[in-house]
Amino acid sequence: MGRGNAARGGHGDQYSNRLDTKELGPPLAMWDFNHCDPKRCSGKKLERQGLIRALRIGQKSKGVVVTPNGRQPVSPADKNVCTEYGVAVVECSWARISEVPFNKIGGNCERLLPYLVAANPVNYGKPWRLNCVEAIAACLVITGHEQRARRIMEPFGWGPSFFDINAELFEIYAACADAKEVTQRQEEWLAKLAEEYNSKRSGVQQAATGMAQKVDQYGIPLSDNEDSADETGPVDSGDEGEFDGRRSVLKHNEDEDDPLFTTDRLGNRVRKVDCDSAL
Repeated sequence: MGRGNAARGGHGDQYSNRLDTKELGPPLAMWDFNHCDPKRCSGKKLERQGLIRALRIGQKSKGVVVTPNGRQPVSPADKNVCTEYGVAVVECSWARISEVPFNKIGGNCERLLPYLVAANPVNYGKPWRLNCVEAIAACLVITGHEQRARRIMEPFGWGPSFFDINAELFEIYAACADAKEVTQRQEEWLAKLAEEYNSKRSGVQQAATGMAQKVDQYGIPLSDNEDSADETGPVDSGDEGEFDGRRSVLKHNEDEDDPLFTTDRLGNRVRKVDCDSAL
C-alpha cells in the first residue's frame, strides 16, 4: 500500500514539475559529465535553481540537442520541437570534450550553434566558446523563446552582456526561415568580419610604410606639409637662418646677393664682418 502511494506520489511529483517547467517555457535538460567546478558550473547552477534536469548517460532526448555532432545549425524551423520537447545540452569542459561518449547521448534533432560570442567570465569575447547556459539561451532565442532565455540567464550577473554583444546576430538568425538560411547569414557575417579585419590590417601596414618613408636624413618623421614643401623648395620656418632640428632653412640665393651677410661653417647666417673676425 505504502509502495503504491509512493509510486503515485513519485509520478505526481514528476507531472507537477513538468507542468511548472511548461509554464516557464520549453523544458531544459543536460548530460552532466562533472568536468567543471560545481561552484562555477552554469549547468549545476541552473539545476540548483530548478530550471534544468539531469539526463543519464545512455538516455536520449526528443528535444533540440545542442551538440558538436550536429549536421546543421539550430534555426527557427526547430521551434515546434523546442516548444514541445525542450532543449538538451552537454555539460562538459571544452578541454575534455574528446572524453564525451556522444554515441550514448543525443537525439533525433541534434543541432550546432551558429557563430556567437561568449560572455561568460572564462571565455569572454571568444567566438564559439559558449558555456552550458549560453548554449541553451542561444537555442531558445533563435527558436523564438527569448523570454525563457532571459529567465534562465537571470541568476548570472554577466547574463545581460550575452544578449547585448550578440544582439545583432540573434536578430539575424531569428529572422531566418531554416538552417540553410542561418548558415548563409553566418557565412555573410564571417566574410564581413574578415573584410573588416583585412581592411584594418592593410591600413596599419600602409601607415607604417608611410611613416618609414617620411623621414629625413636625421631619421625624424616629416609632416605632410614638409613633404610637399620638398617638391617646391626649402621650408621657411619664419626666421631666416634658423635651424629647425631637421634641416637648414637658410635662403642661400639671398645670401649670394647680400653684401652684408654670409653663411658660416655651422650653417648660421652672420654678418660678413663678424665672420671675417672669427676667422
